[in-house]
Amino acid sequence: MTNSRHVPVMLDRVVALLRPPLDHPGAVMVDCTLGLGGHTEAVLEGCPQARVIGIDRDTQAIAMASERLARFGDRFTAVHAVYDEIAEVVADQGLDHVDGVFFDLGVSSMQLDVRERGFAYAEDAPLDMRMDSTVGTTAADVLNTYSVGELTRVLRDYGEEKFARKIASAVVREREKEPFDRSGRLVELLYAEIPAPARRTGGHPAKRTFQALRMEVNDELGVLRRAMPAALSVIGVGGRVVVESYHSLEDRLVKRAFAEVTRLDVPPDMPIIPAGSEPRMKHVIRGAEVADEAEKEQNRRAASVRLRAVERVLPDVRSPR
Repeated sequence: MTNSRHVPVMLDRVVALLRPPLDHPGAVMVDCTLGLGGHTEAVLEGCPQARVIGIDRDTQAIAMASERLARFGDRFTAVHAVYDEIAEVVADQGLDHVDGVFFDLGVSSMQLDVRERGFAYAEDAPLDMRMDSTVGTTAADVLNTYSVGELTRVLRDYGEEKFARKIASAVVREREKEPFDRSGRLVELLYAEIPAPARRTGGHPAKRTFQALRMEVNDELGVLRRAMPAALSVIGVGGRVVVESYHSLEDRLVKRAFAEVTRLDVPPDMPIIPAGSEPRMKHVIRGAEVADEAEKEQNRRAASVRLRAVERVLPDVRSPR
């Protein structure tokens, strides 16, 4: 049976949204979350005049996607970077703008499937969770050094965990006996601390804690907060930014960033819109789209997706594009 995590979410819809701005010679898209390259592969197949710059902070993902996409030759370029560095990546490629930017937020299937990375709670593994395993703080570091208050904040804000303080207190108590270094021990603690009635609803009791730790370790919200304005700034007229989010806090950041660039910034009773006050961008999708029921049944990751897209209609006031 095929692992549903390997199926890109809303693939046909994503390609359909990106095809119009990529349907001309020399068109360039940046895939900010390359992963295993599923979305990039579909774009390169569906938009034969375009090329793609794929960004990922995970060196293993870069290697695997590059092998998968080698048949496209110089139409694909892989870059090892964090996606909030998109403006620098675009400039380093000798470009002053691109025609499409795509984000598929969250953890990739490859990271979940490699046991030693520590992202999955289904089996015992080192508590790492770094998307770039060459740098930074691990999940074990967070568990063994954060105060009760800091751990509570992480579990509550990023995992929406109702028992955040109870879990945080237990972690601090248990690490005094022995530091945390493997996921199995953390899962045992979560089973002990989360009351039985709560464990019977909402999926695996470790899901929320592992998500929260992953988001903290990789500063996912901080990176996204910096990446959205950067991505919007590199889009040329007619270009689109398309984002798939799976967490309410991520989607809120995307929604806010899109609202800022599509809002008409004049009083509602003004009879004439002054030149230069028009929104630089427009929504391609009203609100957010979700996956249909058939896809949700086939691909569990699709259950929580929110898809948003905007298109640049006017050059940025600071840009000649």
